[in-house]
Amino acid sequence: MNAFLDYLEYVWNQLASIRIIDILDIMIVALLLFWLIKFVRGRRAGKLLLGVGVLFLLLLVSSLLDMRALNFILNSVVSVGLIAIVIVFQPELRSALEKVGGLSDNFKGRMDSDEASVVRSAIGEISVAAEELSKTKTGALIVFERNTRLGDVIRTGTTVDAVASSFLLGNIFYNKAPMHDGAVIIRKGRVHAAGCFLPLSANSNIVKELGTRHRAAIGMSENSDAIVLVVSEETGGISVAVDGNLNRNISRSELEEYLVSQLLDENKKNITQVVKGKFFKKGGDGKDEQK
Repeated sequence: MNAFLDYLEYVWNQLASIRIIDILDIMIVALLLFWLIKFVRGRRAGKLLLGVGVLFLLLLVSSLLDMRALNFILNSVVSVGLIAIVIVFQPELRSALEKVGGLSDNFKGRMDSDEASVVRSAIGEISVAAEELSKTKTGALIVFERNTRLGDVIRTGTTVDAVASSFLLGNIFYNKAPMHDGAVIIRKGRVHAAGCFLPLSANSNIVKELGTRHRAAIGMSENSDAIVLVVSEETGGISVAVDGNLNRNISRSELEEYLVSQLLDENKKNITQVVKGKFFKKGGDGKDEQK
């Protein structure tokens, strides 16, 4: 009984010694771990991180069991592991740092009425263009720049800097036009550049039926916070890629509602909330769920 009371007293003393800063410290670490797990889940980095964990587990086991040869090899690997991790995880680290850097933009003020009017008009015109391109099965790739600046991508194309209109987009993506194979970059509601080349996704889980245009859309959304609109040349289907997730076969009204909620900060919604009952995981195949 005395031992139990001593244990309770020890626990109470430990709890009493906790400071507010300790609680804050634990909460920050928990949030960082949660964000890390959420970030790598479903990405190639998840499997790589699991492999790193297995290596450290083997190192621990070899040390405890005094397995000298294995321990020497693993210690040699771990000694250069930091550099190797930076190289192997370079795309994921870049994406993570860009997202962290983009958090500061959340504290900026709302856009003024003139800019909001330009963006709203552009959303309407682009939604009309998407529907028209879909009817004629004309392939299209349109990137909406948000917090992450896309200067590197813009430099691969041709600067346009024109008012967004369905007529202009129809001409850009006309299959005999010189820039129809590239992507259009929309910045602040204007067609900023066209004929741009986007990074392709390295996600091995993307279904094989998706072509280069869809892979480029997913890749762009993996490497930035951009919203990427795709019109399929084969089926005419309208798709939206966000954060590495491809949401397929959405209507013009659903597209317009989602773009308004995201680009004008009006009751922000997830694309899966807009597309009634449809939820497509990364690299979806048009069925209810495909990963």
